[in-house]
Amino acid sequence: MNPQYSIHPKYRPDIDGLRAIAILSVVGFHAFPEWIKGGFVGVDIFFVISGFLISSIIFGNLEKNTFNYYDFYARRIKRIFPALILVLVASYAAGWYLLLPDEFKQLGKHIAAGAGFVSNLVLWNEAGYFDKASYTKPLLHLWSLGIEEQFYIFWPLLLGLVWKYRLNFLAITILIAAASFAVNVFTVSSDQVADFYSPLSRFWELMMGGMLAYLTLHKPHHLPKDTNLQSMLGLLLIVIAVASIDQQRAFPGWWALLPTLGAFLVISAQPTAWVNRHFLGNRVLVWIGLISYPLYLWHWTILSFLRITDSGIPPTRVRIAAVLASLFLAWLTYWAIERPIRFKAKGNRIVVVLCALLALIAFIGFNTYQRDGLSFRMMQISPELMGYKPDLAKDFRLGQCFLEDSDQFSAVCLEHKRPLIFLWGDSHAAALYAGLKTMQKDYLFGIAQFTASGCKPLIGQYDADEKFCKRINDEDLALIEKTRPEIVLLHANWTNAGDLASLETTINLLKKAGIANIVLLGPDPAWGEELPRIIFSYYRKEHKRPPLRMPMKDADKTVRLDRAMRNLAAAHNIQYISSLAILCNPDGCLTRTAEDSMDIMTMDSGHLTPAGAGYEARFILMDLIKSNQPANDSSHRAIITQQERPFPGTH
Repeated sequence: MNPQYSIHPKYRPDIDGLRAIAILSVVGFHAFPEWIKGGFVGVDIFFVISGFLISSIIFGNLEKNTFNYYDFYARRIKRIFPALILVLVASYAAGWYLLLPDEFKQLGKHIAAGAGFVSNLVLWNEAGYFDKASYTKPLLHLWSLGIEEQFYIFWPLLLGLVWKYRLNFLAITILIAAASFAVNVFTVSSDQVADFYSPLSRFWELMMGGMLAYLTLHKPHHLPKDTNLQSMLGLLLIVIAVASIDQQRAFPGWWALLPTLGAFLVISAQPTAWVNRHFLGNRVLVWIGLISYPLYLWHWTILSFLRITDSGIPPTRVRIAAVLASLFLAWLTYWAIERPIRFKAKGNRIVVVLCALLALIAFIGFNTYQRDGLSFRMMQISPELMGYKPDLAKDFRLGQCFLEDSDQFSAVCLEHKRPLIFLWGDSHAAALYAGLKTMQKDYLFGIAQFTASGCKPLIGQYDADEKFCKRINDEDLALIEKTRPEIVLLHANWTNAGDLASLETTINLLKKAGIANIVLLGPDPAWGEELPRIIFSYYRKEHKRPPLRMPMKDADKTVRLDRAMRNLAAAHNIQYISSLAILCNPDGCLTRTAEDSMDIMTMDSGHLTPAGAGYEARFILMDLIKSNQPANDSSHRAIITQQERPFPGTH
């Protein structure tokens, strides 16, 4: 079968107009989420369009006996690879100069994933408590490209088998689409991240386009007859989706039917419908639709780098400028690169060259990931940032003593040494473990670390989605009652005074369990953004080493909370240790452990590095020694030094 005889559906300008609606919704959501809250549904519209066009090509050529797998994939390569290669190269170049080692490492992984069309699977695997914010991922949007390419691999092969064995195209399509939709509806309530990124729960959207392609080719009489009404209804559904769906909805789930049914109705109305011909078919929308693919690739990458380097949401005028720059780059990419390669380049050589280039980019990205973001780039810029590399498995004992999801605590979490400090809290408490561990060189004590992501040591009311934390806290309290540690250390990401009522309940239950020494560690300094990024930005702007202390964001709020927690501890006659008093003074909070040190204090906006935890733990142990003066009780065993230096007043 000669590729030159392949059949392609007649060009429809209204579909490019629909593409324009989809891309404008997505760009609007990413640039102005406060105004266009449901614009992300534009991706679902793209899925239906892609399913329709690809299935139209496959159905038509199979039935004419002109389908050729090489021709099909060669056309996809010439369509998709050129703009993708350009954006990946530009992202790598920008990241070299603008990103920290851990950020550049992540970018390298995402470049490799994007080049391999598995971004959705990689992002799905990354999701968790310590996953970085979406705006720090310049290639986050390639998740949808991954799902489309996975569909392009699966769908032609399946349809080829269906054709070979003379099975019913429509029945098979409906059956698989229904199964995929069922997975989507079932998964959205149990694992929304999986539902969002999994191809199994997204294929139904592309297959809606496939069903429409088959009906258009063979059973047009089954489609609605009033094309004007159905196109207006379809456009209305899309508008309702953009206006009413937001990130708080359980999406995709049932909500995804709004934009996908809307797209289905608009496309099925045919280009003769009034909305399709006069609105979607107008020159401006068609032009935007033609450049929609490179615009999709460029806009988020530019906005993400702006967010990273500006350390926050850029002003409106800057975001408008970013959108205009994206439009210009998309137009330039389409006319100078995509269009010539797609429509003018002949032969096999260009396909081989594009595949080789993308493979090379994937290798460079993966190599950057393996080499920890090429931290040598920081040598002349910010030497502090070359040192610590987060290792949650080691520093937090992730999966053993710091749990996520449904894990169980390991036996290693409880040391059989006395006196015993029971560390109870969330990730901020887990970060402190490494510091306490280093103090065992100077003080004789055991550590029990029972910490979990997002689970403050608060006994009380739980929301319906907090079953995990309820289980963890109930288990921790039961273990405390059983082991009777000499000291229970409560620490967490204290953020507001609303925690205090539940904290009182926890304290009362610990007293009821016979715990004599309850220690409450106050809120850590809250930088508002990642401290490594603050240090890096300071170097870039001032061209010198940042001061030892810098002001933290919303300092007054944190100081008020610290004072309220101190008062609570005093009212309940328990010991209070102020993290702010240890790490901060009127000049600001520590950025590193000493003036001449290369050890930064926190790995992000609040979690202590092992060096930072070690610095704070020294003061915590000193406070415990000073305050822990028990009455004459021969059963009491205090924390003592390796030289057997006891607490004052111990016997």
